[in-house]
Amino acid sequence: MARKLKRTLPGDRVGDESIDSMIRVDHAGEYGAKRIYEGQLAVLGNAPKFKKLVEHMAAQEQVHLDFFEKEIAARQVRPTALHPLWHITGYALGALTAKMGAEAAMACTVAVEEVISEHYAEQLAALKNNPREKKLAAAIKKFKAEEEEHHDIGLKHDAEQANGYALLTKAIKSGARLAIAVAKRV
Repeated sequence: MARKLKRTLPGDRVGDESIDSMIRVDHAGEYGAKRIYEGQLAVLGNAPKFKKLVEHMAAQEQVHLDFFEKEIAARQVRPTALHPLWHITGYALGALTAKMGAEAAMACTVAVEEVISEHYAEQLAALKNNPREKKLAAAIKKFKAEEEEHHDIGLKHDAEQANGYALLTKAIKSGARLAIAVAKRV
């Protein structure tokens, strides 16, 4: 069956990024976040305090992912071709940082959520003058607030006490920024 071609309409581009690219990268990012939390839970899921925190954050990430999966389907957006890579690396990042200890797992959360919050802020600024994308902007605004909540949870639960916190978070932030850049295009 031939795929129907989408017509580009005025307003389908916001700044240097298309709406399709936004949907693709946000879907990839939320999937990666889901996998990070799955990796953390696999390693530290028996610690009651940690398990409850991570399950809360994972549940919110699942809502974000569900939204973007619906958008991918409704808008006929091609998901990132690197989905299998996100599947493996997200889980590995979560499990590896959890093996380093709960503080390192929380440091991972702080780093990733800081980058995602910045990314969502850029998207919100780009969507500000696009009246056709009010639903998308409202969802991103809500998700940004929840990502900031996750960041603060990480800080509240000793992220900064992780061995090598500054180096660890710098490396994770760099990786997250690279993942965003790649997922926009691939």
